[in-house]
Amino acid sequence: MASTKESRPISKFVSSIGSKTQGGNSKILATQPLNQTAKNMSYDTLIVGAGFAGSVCARELAEAGHKVLIIDKRPHIGGNAFDVLDKQGVLVHPYGPHIFHTNSENVFEYLSRFTEWRPYEHRVLAQVNGELYPIPINRTTINRLYDKDFKTDEEVSAFFEQVRTPCDPIKTSEDVVMNCVGADLCDKFFRGYTKKQWGLDLSELSAGVAARIPTRTNEDDRYFGDTYQYMPAKGYTAMFERMLDHPNIEVRLGTLMEDVKDKVPYRHLVYTGPVDAFFDFRFGKLPYRSLSFEHEHLAGIENCQPVGTINYPNDHAYTRITEFKHLTGQSHTGTSVVREYPQAEGEPYYPIPRPENEALYKRYRELADETPGVTFVGRLAEYRYYNMDQVVGAALAAVRKIT
Repeated sequence: MASTKESRPISKFVSSIGSKTQGGNSKILATQPLNQTAKNMSYDTLIVGAGFAGSVCARELAEAGHKVLIIDKRPHIGGNAFDVLDKQGVLVHPYGPHIFHTNSENVFEYLSRFTEWRPYEHRVLAQVNGELYPIPINRTTINRLYDKDFKTDEEVSAFFEQVRTPCDPIKTSEDVVMNCVGADLCDKFFRGYTKKQWGLDLSELSAGVAARIPTRTNEDDRYFGDTYQYMPAKGYTAMFERMLDHPNIEVRLGTLMEDVKDKVPYRHLVYTGPVDAFFDFRFGKLPYRSLSFEHEHLAGIENCQPVGTINYPNDHAYTRITEFKHLTGQSHTGTSVVREYPQAEGEPYYPIPRPENEALYKRYRELADETPGVTFVGRLAEYRYYNMDQVVGAALAAVRKIT
């Protein structure tokens, strides 16, 4: 078995794995700095950021007749959802796994304009004391962990009722978990993972973080329960390529907002970056959690994990390992995985949900509301722990306001 590792920083990894997607290649994947011709043009809308928020806004505004310039500081489109073939030809997500799921028929039908889909239900196992258990916690988890033989939802519900620690009111993520499953399950599955992921104890995070993960009394081992669970058949980048393929859209990569803001005429700005950076950190920096990634290719192995992702709540410095072929359904003689290492510094990935952070964001939100000619949309611009479908929904709503 041959192993090839590509470690941090992510920028070097992205540039080294090439520019071909599973769907083919695209001229907009190459870095395209703003040239003199573009500087002499004028646009109805300048969009900063070519991820979900910016790309959806670009497409909708272009179809409404707007001349759009969309820029991104990175050398690729798609934001963190960017995917690409690695050196060995395996389709990977350089910025960690992105699994699409939604209950919104409107969002699903909108994205279906730009991609065919592959049905995929994500499954995750957590390693606890050297054994692998389904997460979210379900009947199988309880039976295997505690040597039980529960056969009904009612039996598992009664077990949870016995072990849980009632909390009222529920204010923190610790309250959520303890109120639901009690101290032992909390320590085995949640407390250590949360400490690594956020650099904080469960008691220091808002209740909404833990509330994202359900607890089940049946044997459903799917990580998500949404109506629509699919992956883009040819990858996310191919979907973004089709979304941005419009005569009214011009894409410029490797381009900072400072390169164009005062040099290219435009009537409206759509900003998807960190809202505190837009205002030069006037009230101080909003806290974000970052990640670093370690990619590895294992030659001659069809699969190295039984499921797409394995969580490590109590062992190792990384939080999880994802094997991409589970997600994509790709056939290949080898397999590629990624380990995720949460960290305090680096690219902002996750707004940290705490009351004091929300209070600081509200001050920036007030500034944003008072800034004419600018629309703020997306996870970083709105300081929200959005899923991909929620970003799409927010972008569609933002365009309705603009138009």
